[in-house]
Formats: sequence, structure tokens, C-alpha cells
Amino acid sequence: MPRALFSVPLLRQGSRMNLGIVGLGRMGASLARLAMEKGHHVAGYNKNPQFTQELATKGLDPAFSLAELVSKLAPPRLVVIYVPHGKPTESTIGELTGLLEPGDLVADGGNSHWKDSVRHYEELKAVSVAFLDVGTSGGVEGARNGACFMVGGDADAFARIEPLLRDLAVAEGVFHAGPAGAGHFVKLIHNAIEFGMLQALGEGLDLLVRSDYSLDLPGLFHNWSHGSVIRGWLVELMEEGLRANRLEDLSSRVEDTREVKWAVQYALEKEAWIPVIALSELALYRYRDDDSAAGKAVALLRHGFGGHPLHKEAEQG
Repeated sequence: MPRALFSVPLLRQGSRMNLGIVGLGRMGASLARLAMEKGHHVAGYNKNPQFTQELATKGLDPAFSLAELVSKLAPPRLVVIYVPHGKPTESTIGELTGLLEPGDLVADGGNSHWKDSVRHYEELKAVSVAFLDVGTSGGVEGARNGACFMVGGDADAFARIEPLLRDLAVAEGVFHAGPAGAGHFVKLIHNAIEFGMLQALGEGLDLLVRSDYSLDLPGLFHNWSHGSVIRGWLVELMEEGLRANRLEDLSSRVEDTREVKWAVQYALEKEAWIPVIALSELALYRYRDDDSAAGKAVALLRHGFGGHPLHKEAEQG
């Protein structure tokens, strides 16, 4: 690796840093606001300029192209990407490759395939730009108030960004998973586990709805949040979702960004036995055509932690 990648100064936690964020949707905008509140200078760019303009009223240094974003950052630059995986990430990194200079650092905070992240690492290394794949968990609430980060990439690049990530994370919420690709790989497995947990909660709710008892479901989930073995954020979100919505008004359609299919494909390659995760992915397909309380529960939970759209029954007609 060229010496330029190792000679940049480290950021001390609590010190002011200049960073650029590409993608100012639910996650990117929330992290941008948190970073600004922590005292960091944040330049931001979004394909839809309205998102950029809205955050400019909160203190964002607005950019209306990637070239303008790069021009607003003094080297060595840090550019963090929060755009959908696939073509949006590919095009963003491709354009940045021609704009950045040796010693700069790109961090992909989205849900890219880990093998794509390994390739991006090699492509940017060829032009002496460091790359980190940063799995980000905690949903929109975490991005706004303190997230959980799983990072893949070289140790020196991680050391440069670690204090910033700790500013944006909950306590103990930053983990260097290993070399390039490791951050996005462990985030994928995290998401696969998450889907299994969502499915179990959804099936449990379905059994409660079918029972002969007239149950106060929000009250029951509130009870389970206090001392039960299954207490946790997902149980809390179920209570909140049930208090805010009537199940009979909801469609069972569940928004799915398809990443967990990668975990199923990986398991097939490794001949690993993952029936819970595999069936939780397959269950999403069933919910598209079924008036299912379990599907509605999963939709409520995904809306609660990720801001994914919540569809009403009337929309299905």
C-alpha cells in the first residue's frame, strides 16, 4: 500500500472532523444530523437536491454533485456512502474513484454484498484511496441517536475513522470485524438473524390473534418488555406498532430489500443448515398474497426500526 495511506493524522474522539456524506435518505440524513450535533463539519450530497436543501437548514454544507462534495473537503478526505446497494453504490464509487486523491478514504455504510466490497477495496487501493465497508445497524433511531457499526478493511484505515464512529455509536457499538468485506459480511448475517427473530414474533402474534381469549395485545407486549426472556427492542416496537395501528387495517405485504437471499445462497455453498433463516426469507413471499397476522407483525416491526413503508389493506385493491 502506498505510504500516503498511512501518513494521515488520526482523529481524536471528540475532535472536529470534516466528512462528506453521499445519500441523505433515512439513514444518511440521520447520521449527518448526529455528526453535526457532535461538532463535526458535514458536507452532503443527495441525488434528489430537495433532501440536500432540507438538511442545509440544519447546518449541512450542501453539495449538488459529487465533484462539488469532494471540493468542499480538505485532504485527506473522508466520504461516507449511504445509498442502496447495487447500481447506485457502483456508480457512486466509480465516480468518486476519478475525483479523489491518494490518502483519501471511502466508507460504504450501506448493505452491499461483501464480495462487492472486496472488489471496491481493490479498485480504490489501485488509486491509493482507502476503503472500508461499514455495516450499520440500529435502524433510523440508531442512526439518529447512536448506531452500531461493524467495519471491514485495513487496520490503519479503521483507526482513522474509529473515533468518528464512536461519536456516532452507542457505547461499545463499534467493532472492527476484519479485512475488506468482513464488515458487510457480518452485517448480512446480523440481518439474517434479525429476519428469523421477526418471523418468530410474527408467528407468535398470529397464534395470539387466533386464540379464544380477548387479549390486550399492546399490553401483553408491554408486559413482555419487562423482565421476560424475550424482552428487547423488537418486543417494544411490536407494542408501539400495535398501539398505533389496527391489524385489520394493514396489508400483510412486507417490504424486503432482498439481502437475506445472499445469506441463504452462502449457506447453500457451505452446505450449512439454516432452516429458520431460510424459511423466514421464504415467508416474505407468502405474505404478498396472504392476509396474515404474522406478515402484518413483521411489516410493523420493519417499519418500526427501519422506516420501511407500512401498507394499508386498501392499497392491495
